Amino acid sequence: MASAPSPPRVPKPKGIQPSHYYESFLEKKGPCDQGYKKFWAGLQGLTISFYSSNRDFQPLEKLDLRTFVKLTDEAPRAGSRDPGIHFGLVLRDQEIKFKVESLESREMWKGFILTVVELRIPSKLTLLPGHLYMMAEVLAKEEARRSLETPLCFLKVSRLEAQLLLERYPECGNLLLRPSGDGKDGVSVTTRQTLNGAPVVRHYKVKREGAKYVIDVEDPFSCSSLDAVVSYFVSHTNKALVPFLLEEDYEKVLGYVDADKENGESVWTVPSAPDSEPGPAPPAGGSKSLPPVASSQDKLPPLPPLPPLPSQDDNYVTPIADAPAADYVNQDVSSSGCPVVPKPKKLAKAPAKPPKPPTVPKPVPKGNNRPLARKLVGGSPQAAFLATRPPPLGLGDVTAELQEKLQKRRALEQ
Repeated sequence: MASAPSPPRVPKPKGIQPSHYYESFLEKKGPCDQGYKKFWAGLQGLTISFYSSNRDFQPLEKLDLRTFVKLTDEAPRAGSRDPGIHFGLVLRDQEIKFKVESLESREMWKGFILTVVELRIPSKLTLLPGHLYMMAEVLAKEEARRSLETPLCFLKVSRLEAQLLLERYPECGNLLLRPSGDGKDGVSVTTRQTLNGAPVVRHYKVKREGAKYVIDVEDPFSCSSLDAVVSYFVSHTNKALVPFLLEEDYEKVLGYVDADKENGESVWTVPSAPDSEPGPAPPAGGSKSLPPVASSQDKLPPLPPLPPLPSQDDNYVTPIADAPAADYVNQDVSSSGCPVVPKPKKLAKAPAKPPKPPTVPKPVPKGNNRPLARKLVGGSPQAAFLATRPPPLGLGDVTAELQEKLQKRRALEQ
């Protein structure tokens, strides 16, 4: 029985070959290394990347040249045939030694490093015209790259905060760029140095004129970018001013060293990105389905329709009692921000029941009229209540009519 054919082998996806200003084999010896290690090295911007071979895409190590101090030539050992293929790179916090294949390679590495760090073509190296032309091209690329980015020593701090940072972290540098205090598009430069044990703080103004930055000194100097401003201060102070760098550089791509299954060489491997992010592990008792999560729109019930606005004819306040209420100037208190709609005065409400007609007293003899009237006025409780209580609506007219009839009757009796 023939075995099933194995599936075809899918080649691994290859990454994009990194582009460098200059690259070649380079042996490196760090402060903690016992001997030299050979790498394939490439210079791009202000970073030297080290690879295990020229076929790798991810570097094993990186060296930041922003803390560059100087380059040194290691003297050949006595009695050896060393043609001078060693040189040293001194950074702010460490010194690294290199060994190359030839004297020409050493001069090329030194020339490209000085070109990107100092933004100028070195003149004290043994270089051919072709080499100088290559460095001129690298210089133009590096100036274009830096013109599009902000220097790391530019911080959005005030003048006082800049002074405190330079005082608190002197090992991080003594030159700092910050926004201008006048609120315009310019920048300011703050420096801090020590003279005879006393700190010396200086502030310099850099004006923005179109696409140029003009350093406001006795002899104004125009720069094409902020990075060129930093280079001006560093180069014109004999490198006494060092750009302030507080944060460290961190990697953004996860990788690890793995053995190649074909040839057994150590290669730098970057894990492929999964289709979906891994979630939390299911519990030991089995996976439990979670209820569906409702969106915020599903949780909220539909809002009822708004009631129609009341008309002005119905904009009245219904009194609780039947008695007419007193009118006040500030009766309707409106909330702040809402206009006050004046309300018409409420008409007097007619009584629910008509008042009972008063009882007409029976005619009495002539001699008893005056005592009876006096008794009704001052003696009976009904008379006292009528005296204190205001007469109801229409009561005054009825009383006047009764008095008129009584007077007519008395006149007839007399």
